[in-house]
Amino acid sequence: METIAQIRAALGPAGPRFTAALDAAPLADVPAVVERWRRIATDTEAAVARGREMAQYDARGAEPPGTWTDRTDRVRAVAAQARTS
Repeated sequence: METIAQIRAALGPAGPRFTAALDAAPLADVPAVVERWRRIATDTEAAVARGREMAQYDARGAEPPGTWTDRTDRVRAVAAQARTS
């Protein structure tokens, strides 16, 4: 990503937050703000690509490659605890 527009587009619904962060940043901080959001956009694109890959395996009824640890019970326990706190 080489432009503000590319970063904003990659962020999807979070794009306006990026623009707001740029608008609020002192001029000296703009490069750091851009770099932070570029990193977020890159990570988001990678996560979307992984999700799409996993969806392809799921659509075929296949297991994705690698070793996977099921953390569903842990996530549910943390969510339940958060709801009661």
